[in-house]
Amino acid sequence: MLYHDLRGWIERAEEFGELKKVEGADWNLEIGAITEVAARMENSPAILFDRIQGYPPGRRILVGIHNPTLKRQCLTNHLPLDYSRDQFIQAWKERLNQPRLIPPKTVAGGPLLENVFEGKDIDLLSLPVPHWHEQDGGRYLGTADITVTRDPDEGWVNLGCYRVMVHDRDTLALYISPGHHGNIHRQKYFDRGKPLPVAISFGPDPLLWLIATMDLGWGSSEYDYAGGIRGEPFEVIPGKHTGLPIPAYSEVAIEGEVVPGEQIKEGPFGEFTGYYAGGQRTEPILKVKRLMHRNDPIITGAPPIRPAPGADATLIRSAFIWDHLEKAGVPDVRGVACYQTRFFIVVSIRQRYPGHARQAALIASQCRAGALLTRYVVVVDDDIDIWDINDVLWALCTRVEPVKDIDVSRRSWSNPLDPIIPKAERGFNSRAIIDACRPYEWMKDFPPVSGASPELKERVLKKFGKYLVHAES
Repeated sequence: MLYHDLRGWIERAEEFGELKKVEGADWNLEIGAITEVAARMENSPAILFDRIQGYPPGRRILVGIHNPTLKRQCLTNHLPLDYSRDQFIQAWKERLNQPRLIPPKTVAGGPLLENVFEGKDIDLLSLPVPHWHEQDGGRYLGTADITVTRDPDEGWVNLGCYRVMVHDRDTLALYISPGHHGNIHRQKYFDRGKPLPVAISFGPDPLLWLIATMDLGWGSSEYDYAGGIRGEPFEVIPGKHTGLPIPAYSEVAIEGEVVPGEQIKEGPFGEFTGYYAGGQRTEPILKVKRLMHRNDPIITGAPPIRPAPGADATLIRSAFIWDHLEKAGVPDVRGVACYQTRFFIVVSIRQRYPGHARQAALIASQCRAGALLTRYVVVVDDDIDIWDINDVLWALCTRVEPVKDIDVSRRSWSNPLDPIIPKAERGFNSRAIIDACRPYEWMKDFPPVSGASPELKERVLKKFGKYLVHAES
């Protein structure tokens, strides 16, 4: 195990030079803007904010878990820090096919209970809750959180990452998109006329947060899955008011109830699409019954921004889609890459039969990991480097005859965050299925690719590479 909790993760990231500390920033917009600027830097660092304006030293915010370098992804996932992108994806494919599940361990206490507040003593704004984006409707405590709910019929516990807006000292608005497990749990309680018991950690173990963002199947335990990855159980404290298992090493957590029939404003909020597409809505009110936090607590933040360059932040989603393809019987999948968070999926195959490319595209577009909000699915031959977007565009420009090679799938799974869908139609979208492979029926007659072969390029680099490298000044 590379770290035990968020503080251990911070120590390790600082050891290998990928953590920066910033003091004196304002919770009102400055922290959000710094986070966005840093996310677009080469080798973007994690940032720990302290001495935040209006708050005492030690009330901190950490960003940079959600758009990390490959090395920080390896740290979060308890993998060797020198793994390549391909090794990372292969390790995750193995985990998906041979999962090790270790259930959580219930304990009586933990660091989370160093400070406990109930009733009139609760004050959520005693924490430096950021106002992330200029047009946000308020301050958002939940952007890199885990929300804990329980299915009232089957009894299993779900962890999800949903956005949480602060209204006052003990009132929150919790937004859960349609189709997510937490949303289904809430509706089951509301159908019975009962409030939804909920617990939320606002400073979780980075691995636990990462697994909460993944597309595990109905009834699966994120606690069990994450425990298996790190090799030991997560310690949890039963909530006094909800009975829900709360991570004992959380930095900050609440428990409370989402009340049916009582609505409160939520949003707008700048989302991962790069737009305020969801607008302002009303959501059921969440009344906080208990606030807990460690000494010198750290809020984790993952404020969505217009997608930054690169696709490394979606490696795990790529592994999930690849796994779905293989389990559906699609042969000779050579790789999967996701761009623009989840809008653009590229699948590499070695064609084996007529219709192979369409089969791969359709399954990638509708499997659990690829179904939500996808806009384009492109299938390419295995000579295309799917991690080089220019190579993918070359395939699109030279191997696609639009009238023959592009299909459209309609009434697919979307949500209110989709910016191009009119408000009255949100919930559904269409997606383009693009066969960017050489035409199977005349593949052998397709014009050969020009340029030096990989073997020749490797040979000349060994022989003449010294003339191509700039001398250091």
